[in-house]
This record gives sequence, C-alpha cells and structure tokens, in this order.
Amino acid sequence: MRNFILILAVVLISCKGKDKEENKSTEKLNSERVSTSDFELIKSEKKNGLLILFPCLPCDAKNTLSELEIGEISVENGFSVLSMNFNHHLYLNLSEKKELKKQLEKIVSEYDLPNKNIFIGGFSSGGNVSLIMSDYLMESESQIQPKGVFVVDSPIDLLALYKTAQKNLDMNFSEASIQEASWIKNSFDKEFGNPENGIGNYEEYSPFILETQNIQNLKNLEKLKIRFYTEPDLEWWKKNRNNDYEDLNAYYLKKLSEKLRDEFDNKNIELIETVNQGYRADGVRHPHSWGIVNEEELIKWMKE
Repeated sequence: MRNFILILAVVLISCKGKDKEENKSTEKLNSERVSTSDFELIKSEKKNGLLILFPCLPCDAKNTLSELEIGEISVENGFSVLSMNFNHHLYLNLSEKKELKKQLEKIVSEYDLPNKNIFIGGFSSGGNVSLIMSDYLMESESQIQPKGVFVVDSPIDLLALYKTAQKNLDMNFSEASIQEASWIKNSFDKEFGNPENGIGNYEEYSPFILETQNIQNLKNLEKLKIRFYTEPDLEWWKKNRNNDYEDLNAYYLKKLSEKLRDEFDNKNIELIETVNQGYRADGVRHPHSWGIVNEEELIKWMKE
C-alpha cells in the first residue's frame, strides 16, 4: 500500500516534487530554519510551544509550508514549526508508530525544541496520522505530550472511503474518479480485505468507523483540544465528482466530532465548517485544501 501511483479525489492534492537531497541551512532573524530530507524546521528563538505538521499523501514538508502560511506568524508568537516529510500513510501499524515516535523525540531533543504546548496537525491523510500519533504519544507516555490536535478535511473513516470508491466505480462519472476509486478499492482489498468478508482490519487501523461507532484508535485523546476543519461545498463536489454529502470527508468529520463530544464530555472539541475558503496556493479553487485554515486564528487557538 506504500507504492502510491494514482491520485485520490478525497485524499490527495497535486504538489511539487520532493527534493530528497539533504540540505541543512539556517536563516538568522528571530528564527532558525533547518531543512533535511526528513523535515523542515522553523525554530523560534522563544520557546512558547511547538507545532508539528504532517502532509497529504503525495506531498512533502515544503509543500505544507507553501500551502499553509504558518511560519512567520508562528515565530512571531514564539512557536516553532516542525513540518514533516512523513507521507504515503493513511494509517499506521504499531512498528510505524514506534519509529515515528522515536524520530519525533530525537528531533525535539537534538534541536532543543519545546516539550510543552505541543500541537499536532495535518491535511488529508496527514490528519489521519496526526490523530493516530497523538493517541499513541499519549498512550505511550512519550516525552512529547500533545496539548491539541487538528485535522484538515481528512478521510478518517477508511471503511466509508472504500464504499465511496465502489459507488464512484458504479457511477462511472469521470476518468479521474474511476482511476481514484480503482486505486482505493484494489489497495484496500489487498491490505484490509473486502469488507463484505468482515471489517475487523478496517476497525483496527481507521481513526473512526461510523458504521460501528468505533473510536478505539482515539481513546487517549479525551483531554486534548481537538479541531476538525472542513469545507462541505456540496455544489463543488456534485459538479466535479457527482458526490453527495454522505460521500465527503466533511460528513464523517462532523459525525466524529459529535461522537467524541458525547464520549469524552469534552467542550474543547470543535468542528469548523468553512465557506468559500478552499483555495490552493496557486489560486485553484478546491474545498479539499490547506486553504480552509485561518493561520492567525489557529495560532490564537494554540495560545489559549
């Protein structure tokens, strides 16, 4: 499942090619910038907190920082930004969680980053990683204990993603939709099996399964501040993908926010539904984008 070739309609965005050459550099102002093959770091001189970001499936750290203009305002407020190149993951197995935990702890230690007021967030598949890793970091009592986590239009229900792919194949609406749906169905059949034969594997790895109300991979997030960003532009999705509301990430993010509020009795769980904010850095209109996040308001939330 790691060899991703096709683009998923509700999961991926086009992004610039990834430069794997390690190139460490610094820019001294009121911050230091470090670039490696694993991450991009914008280190604030002040140590008010740390923001860790995960990219979408085919994207990288540089793409994240170009789509989410968070660096300057974070530094102004004393927050360092660690943008990871950890991509190509819709879910994580235990060994991947352990390795990523070890990597994050090493980076925080080596670069003397804040170990308090830590926030983790990601776009699309990166939001899945953010939720699952935040849960694991809390469970494993890592030195990295997130205060909050946020996701941006993420496909949190893998079972629903499979069923939407099957629906898109049946509709035969567009070549792009057919290719995307074929990739999802073929990959998930291989990794998890056809859900008609059981959904145990989907429940084991998915952040959320609406059908069974399963949140076992989020059970350690009870005390965290949580935000779900989405832009349910039904007109756009109908025109471009012939999808209904129940096919969208927005629908499942809303259902998960309701489930967690009920389950955790946590007033710090927010669903943010934007309108006409979804534009990518190149100006292309798309509700599935980092553009639905207001950077200034996000920093304010982190400081509260």
